[in-house]
Amino acid sequence: MTDGIVLRGLRRMRSLLAEVRTPRSLDARQVARLRGLLQESASGQGGEASARQRAVRLAEIYLRLDDEGRAGFLRIIASEFGPDPQKVAQAHADYQAALGSDAQWGAESRLRNAIRSSRMRILTQFNTLPEGVKFLVDLRADLLRYIDADAILKALDRELEQQLAAWFDVGFLELQRISWSSPAALLEKLIRYEAVHEIRSWNDLKNRLDSDRRCYAFFHPRMPMEPLIFVEVALIDHLADNVQKLLDEHAPVFDVERANTAIFYSISNTQVGLRGVSFGNFLLKRVVDDLKRDYPRLISFATLSPLPSLRSWAEKTPEAWEKAFGPSDFERIRRHLPPDLPPPSKAEDLIGLLGDAAWAADERLARALEHGLTRLAARYLMTATRGGRPYDPVTRFHLGNGARIERLNYLADTSARGYQQSYGMMVNYLYDPEMIEANVEAFSRGGEIAASAPIRRTARD
Repeated sequence: MTDGIVLRGLRRMRSLLAEVRTPRSLDARQVARLRGLLQESASGQGGEASARQRAVRLAEIYLRLDDEGRAGFLRIIASEFGPDPQKVAQAHADYQAALGSDAQWGAESRLRNAIRSSRMRILTQFNTLPEGVKFLVDLRADLLRYIDADAILKALDRELEQQLAAWFDVGFLELQRISWSSPAALLEKLIRYEAVHEIRSWNDLKNRLDSDRRCYAFFHPRMPMEPLIFVEVALIDHLADNVQKLLDEHAPVFDVERANTAIFYSISNTQVGLRGVSFGNFLLKRVVDDLKRDYPRLISFATLSPLPSLRSWAEKTPEAWEKAFGPSDFERIRRHLPPDLPPPSKAEDLIGLLGDAAWAADERLARALEHGLTRLAARYLMTATRGGRPYDPVTRFHLGNGARIERLNYLADTSARGYQQSYGMMVNYLYDPEMIEANVEAFSRGGEIAASAPIRRTARD
């Protein structure tokens, strides 16, 4: 009978996860009921069946709440189920008194238990439910949205992040190739989660999964239809320099037996709730190994990557324009400028000229801007920092994983997003299997940036 009640509760939870319901806030009666359920969960009252029933009821309450109600739900857990300060103080005093004696190790264990809060005992009960892990990942995504407005939630976030990092250790993850024959529900999620280059249609997706393309994703056994991170790969015979050409649905399919280069052109993290849990570096290493095994002719592994923060950085850094654009650049631009536009003479003029993408449609003007914009991007990659690390988040990721900055590509992304992020500029990061470990060590130890000679030369000019 009890098992049947639990199973019905699990089915209710599944339907709540799938349906959109009218959200509501917590009223006084619900707060009292919630506290009772949380206290029972914290104390471990009852057996396994009782714990599951409580987890289902708590999930039902949470999923029906609006943002205000969910923030209140999490605040109760964060503020009322932390460690007991008096027990921690007493356990610490006992530990200090026992140092150097045989009783030290028992005192250490008691101190560790005193510091451990009931918050995780409550939340980890959801792990026993079929959708429980996904529920907790989504719950943390909510938590991250609320945390700036309520500092008391930070302790709960730190504990939950640590727990998720343990559950999503790369040793537990499964690498799978996604193809056109994968379940439709999974393919729909690729479309929804793609974060770099929007998948515009099913034909677009089919093109990205054709015989000259590969898509790989990490999955957790408890979330078998939810890719955690995925990478899209093109198998070609050159270092790609234009993403529109790479994604052209009408381009002929390349003969993969002739491919010598694998281009990673999109890497998308899918679960906001796993922020701070890193497995992107392991994904690329695993994919490189798989590709080398399947295609021994491959000798180059590189990306065609965006520079998502270049334009925002440049518009806040006028002095960077003065260093990148010399007198000859300004003169070349003035010669090719349409007569209805005022000639630029300083950084602010250039920023205004590049305010929309109209300049790129003028072939002569675009050519006149190429030298200065390429130098601006090279200096951005080599010198712009935030907190002692490269300013650009994609650069931080790839340098931290052992790549080197290989080449800048002018007008490589002519989409609206490409102009908005980086004036259409893209960059190739090269993964040389023989240099990856040395590059990782040099970057992590001294912040040394691995870059090709042309990139270094352009940044110095």
